[in-house]
Amino acid sequence: MDDARSSMSLAGQNAWLVEDMYALYRRDPSSVSESWRDFFSDYRADEGQPEPSPPPPSAPSPASSPAEPESPPAQPAPQGEPIRGAGARIVANMEASLAVPTATSFREVPARLLEVNRSIINDYLGRTRGGKVSFTHLIAFAVVRSVADHLPVMNSTFVEDGTGPRVIHHDHIGLGIAVDVEKSDGSRTLLVPSIRESDTLGFRQFVDAYEDLIRKVRTNKLSPDDFAGTTISITNPGTIGTRQSVPRLMPGQGLIVGVGAIEVPTAFQAADPRTLAAFGMSKVITITSTYDHRIIQGAESGMFLKKVHELLIGEDGFYDDVFRSLGVPYEPVGWSVDVMPADHEEAHLRKQVQVNALVNMHRVRGHLIADLDPLALKEPHTHSELDPET
Repeated sequence: MDDARSSMSLAGQNAWLVEDMYALYRRDPSSVSESWRDFFSDYRADEGQPEPSPPPPSAPSPASSPAEPESPPAQPAPQGEPIRGAGARIVANMEASLAVPTATSFREVPARLLEVNRSIINDYLGRTRGGKVSFTHLIAFAVVRSVADHLPVMNSTFVEDGTGPRVIHHDHIGLGIAVDVEKSDGSRTLLVPSIRESDTLGFRQFVDAYEDLIRKVRTNKLSPDDFAGTTISITNPGTIGTRQSVPRLMPGQGLIVGVGAIEVPTAFQAADPRTLAAFGMSKVITITSTYDHRIIQGAESGMFLKKVHELLIGEDGFYDDVFRSLGVPYEPVGWSVDVMPADHEEAHLRKQVQVNALVNMHRVRGHLIADLDPLALKEPHTHSELDPET
């Protein structure tokens, strides 16, 4: 529990929840779970906000002077609404985040391969054991693999004590998942539970751990251990249409990744779908890397986003690993560059003939990719007659 408490002191986004649970615990210890009772057994709440300093002494009154015309009475200042409890914690957290010198890198990534392979995965899952894979699952897993396999410097934390500034390079990645929560009064806030040692998980185990945390958030079953060990966070405001964001980086973490909406570039959003198809226009997604500039440099952040980009277009066998982990008995669609000769009309006709031939091949030879290996003893193979690349 000491590790959990230490982690929560770093993961300030969740401090409001601790205060809410502590208030319930003080009123009735049985109203919280055993893990929370254990956590609060030696918990000491903050001593509170410092007392405001007394106002400076007023200057001595000047000698009486001739009376001036009276000014109209001043209007009373708006009293406003006091910010207390969870709201006050959020204020404190945001002010604390200002002490972290950050910078942000942006990268726009084509999302077509992400869409197509996700569709293949979910179609297979829908016909077999059920369940779905989200875009966030795939992007978050690409973030973990990029850091763990290529840019471990992104998994670092700045600390300062009596010996001076230091950097901690973590052995494993604790991935914090920012989850939007609507409270009973209609207000909204964030919870950031963590997938501990996410770099040791295959994709299927990663999705299971992710969904387990989301389920706990929705059912109010989170325990202190669910917040322990966060080293990197990811937030996805793209689910509500935000194209890109620069989220706040909390003390104790070195990186937070923002994920934007998946959409056609703004300049083409009113275009005819046939025009987009003729141009080979893909939807795109903007991914941001906000990092602690004391321990991570801009070039490292840029290389990190470059690697995420490469994984999301299928390099390093990313989708092969995903399909294999989920037991999908097909080969993933790969990335290829479109070819359009100068004679567009003839090229279009040639492509249409090839598409018709591919459709016919799937009609007469589609049985060649039927799933006849329930024990997964053989690697999936796509016959050349059924492969769009050939």
